[in-house]
Amino acid sequence: MTVTGPAFAAMIAACTALPALAHPHVFIDTEVEIILNAGGMVDAVRVTWFYDELYTLSIIEDRGFDPDFDGVLDSAEKAALSGFDMVWDEGYPGDTYVLAGETPLALGGPSDWTADYVDGRLVSTHLRRVETPADPRDVPFVVQSYDPGYYVSYRIVGTPKVTGATDCAAMIFGPDLAAADRALEAALEEYYGSDLEGDFPAIGAAYADEVRLTCPARS
Repeated sequence: MTVTGPAFAAMIAACTALPALAHPHVFIDTEVEIILNAGGMVDAVRVTWFYDELYTLSIIEDRGFDPDFDGVLDSAEKAALSGFDMVWDEGYPGDTYVLAGETPLALGGPSDWTADYVDGRLVSTHLRRVETPADPRDVPFVVQSYDPGYYVSYRIVGTPKVTGATDCAAMIFGPDLAAADRALEAALEEYYGSDLEGDFPAIGAAYADEVRLTCPARS
């Protein structure tokens, strides 16, 4: 994984004492925009990440930005931030997953990224193309945001935006937290009862928020 952005947190997790793996340590508020093409197919997803203040501080200090701690970056520092969390290893899913109904769809790598420092938080955006555009009038189109290892906690916020269609609706649905907690407890019991080799159980999906896009059927 990259050494910056959410994947940097995953790298830290690998070096952290095992009990710390039981809950997230980086918190990211996420906004989602679903983009439809002229044919009414879902063509891309734009993701905005609002990093928590503590993680933001670690990145700002590591790069030597904002030395007077006034919460303002100059133009050169802002330019240097661009893409700070967009250097991904091949195959890294970017903690964004899309489905047509229950069928996972492949996404291209990040593009058109931006970064800023607003009210003490790093804010970045990027675009992900759907490799095979999906028709949301056949089955609901779903966007999920989560870190499988649950070191990073994503929370989808705001009102999901739909671009390219006026008759579609996007809504946020949260996880069943009680069920997720039970799954985490069971995973921890199994993990600590093993030889502790291999990756930590991929429990993050159980805690995932998701955006569901629904559109009326074609007449």
